[in-house]
Amino acid sequence: MAFAFNSSLNTPKSKLPLEVWAGVECTVNRVGEEYFDQLERNGHATRLDDLDLFAQLGIHAIRYPILWERIAPNGLENADWSWADERLGGLRELGICPIVGLVHHGSGPRDTSLVDPEFPEKLAVFARAVAKRYPWITHYTPVNEPLTTARFSGMYGHWYPHGQDDLTFARALLGECKAIALSMQAIREVVPKALLVQTEDLAKIYSTPKLAYQAEFENDRRWLSFDLLCGRVNPTHPMWGYLRYCGINEVELEVFLQNPCLPDILGINHYLTSDRFLDENLENYPPCTHGGNGRDKYADVEAVRVCADGLAGPRTLLKETWERYKLPIAVTEVHLSCTREEQLRWLNEVWNAAQELRDRGADVLAVTAWALLGSYDWNSLVTRSAGYYESGVFDLRSPRPRQTAIAKMVRDLATGHKPNHPLLETPGWWHREERLLYPAVSCLASPPPPPLSSSSASLRPLAIVGATGTLGKAFGRLCEVRGISYCLLRRQDMDIANPASVNKVLAELQPWAVVNAAGYVRVDDAEREPDICLKENTEGPAILAAACAQHNVGLLTFSSDLVFDGAESNPYVETDTVAPLNVYGCSKVLAEKLVLQAHPASLVIRTSAFFGPWDDYNFVTIALRQLAAGNPFVAAEDAIVSPTYVPDLVHASLDLLIDGENGLWHLANKSAVAWADLARLAAKKAGVSVKSLISLPTQELGLVATRPAYSVLGSDRGELMPHLDCAISRYLEERS
Repeated sequence: MAFAFNSSLNTPKSKLPLEVWAGVECTVNRVGEEYFDQLERNGHATRLDDLDLFAQLGIHAIRYPILWERIAPNGLENADWSWADERLGGLRELGICPIVGLVHHGSGPRDTSLVDPEFPEKLAVFARAVAKRYPWITHYTPVNEPLTTARFSGMYGHWYPHGQDDLTFARALLGECKAIALSMQAIREVVPKALLVQTEDLAKIYSTPKLAYQAEFENDRRWLSFDLLCGRVNPTHPMWGYLRYCGINEVELEVFLQNPCLPDILGINHYLTSDRFLDENLENYPPCTHGGNGRDKYADVEAVRVCADGLAGPRTLLKETWERYKLPIAVTEVHLSCTREEQLRWLNEVWNAAQELRDRGADVLAVTAWALLGSYDWNSLVTRSAGYYESGVFDLRSPRPRQTAIAKMVRDLATGHKPNHPLLETPGWWHREERLLYPAVSCLASPPPPPLSSSSASLRPLAIVGATGTLGKAFGRLCEVRGISYCLLRRQDMDIANPASVNKVLAELQPWAVVNAAGYVRVDDAEREPDICLKENTEGPAILAAACAQHNVGLLTFSSDLVFDGAESNPYVETDTVAPLNVYGCSKVLAEKLVLQAHPASLVIRTSAFFGPWDDYNFVTIALRQLAAGNPFVAAEDAIVSPTYVPDLVHASLDLLIDGENGLWHLANKSAVAWADLARLAAKKAGVSVKSLISLPTQELGLVATRPAYSVLGSDRGELMPHLDCAISRYLEERS
């Protein structure tokens, strides 16, 4: 069946600055008979006031879901428009242009699928209904990433209809592209000037010389959805023969030649992990990467992990797109699953690439901060519901979506200000040597220039006080991994109880922030030497806070669960009344007060019961060592705590510091466990006998300082830490 519609209205290159758009991860995909709905997972389905948070970012447009599966799962006659009415009305009042998506990695309601011959017409009927109800909407993405969706649904079998062959892939892709064309035809019958914003993930493939033919094939295929819509797939096109081989007849292909549906804006989505490298040397890679094409066997790995020269990068990808189509371009997804500073670096790099290309004459309109609310379970390609969360512009692990450092960057970009976070001076991990997990090979004929960054001598470091302690060492180790310039300070380098010493070091180092990981930690000894404990835990942090305030430097310092008396039976939150039972706890309570008085922007983190893989003297390590040797190990059976895995603590603390958070925060792995039960749990996971474990009441342990019977930490500000069970598993992996 042929289709026809108004030709595209190519938007002229804007004289306005590069715009900032945003988007909500809104996938509703089907696996078997189950639908996975990101809007339900991220809570946006029920939070109308999210729109006000989005507007505060200063964004011009938002990719927004009015999804077929959600609005009309039981037919258009039973459609429920109330959610869409409220949300789209809200966006209109806020002056944000919605780019409406109708299918986002989905396959439609249960009565259809991507390979249903009637799928295109059915979607077009829904599209017309949307346009008639909201005739003021001008931008549409009827089907998001059709090529990617066809691969996952028709070639790899991840999503419904779970095909694993070329024909199902081809049928799905052509069905989606026809659905886009028919939908735009239907929409334009109502809104003649409606624009098609067509998105696609344009992964690039690299290979060894032997597999160059496969890489060339896949690099031709990556343009296929755009080429079909633009009417480029003719008998001389590299993919014509492939599609014919798949089982697509010429009539089906000629429909696109005769009725092109040129996108008004090409939406480019690019993820670091999408670029792949193909290598026949299987011995260099784990078995899970092995595959083939029927002619050769090869490993298929992330290119960033093997290409010695790095990747072509977003600038090259955008340049290729512009030169191929000469159509307006927007980067429609910018997201990275990683630590906060790397998310900032990636957004900054893509923005700079888009700006540079625009300055050279390409019609690049916008860059989209993707996953405003983060996303769920994309580490398993949304094939299961495991609760794996990646935060985005906002972090949903707080009672209300919490702005991250990315939000400030988005606001800066939207208002024409250059982002100036000091951590942007370091290249992202994808440019650093530690990215290489396999034997390095040369992938590029002409390596791209290195990203702009300052020399290491000019980097403002993170100053870490407590160079010899467990926590200070952990901060240094993980700052190294995260590409955060740091300086470990010993007492002889800077005495935080000496104002002159503190001011001298801050003036010389000019750090962007200070982490105070030092302090008096001997809880029982503090009862005998309270003056020393107060000097190290209270006076020193107060002096440090005053100096940081004077130098306009951020401060992160630590407190303890021992500020509470244990009278409660529910986890303590940040606003609960403190009532310490010992000198150590008193020193921490007073420190919290003085630090926040002197420097209200300080971040004070209460935590509890450290254990970690990099020291030999924490409770879990000692317990496993003694139990494995068959030696008696004594632990309290009635003191309930929330143990804290040091790497988790450091990562979460750094993220909060980078986000600019302040005040009191509780960070501990989610749990409530007695010390003796903690030893049992660790031993069970490690396969160690607990026959020599001796459980005693706390009062029989001969401790000098009184401890609370219950000091479990919860939070009213955000549950950022993984569960204890997961933490112990990772502890054992790291120790092995």
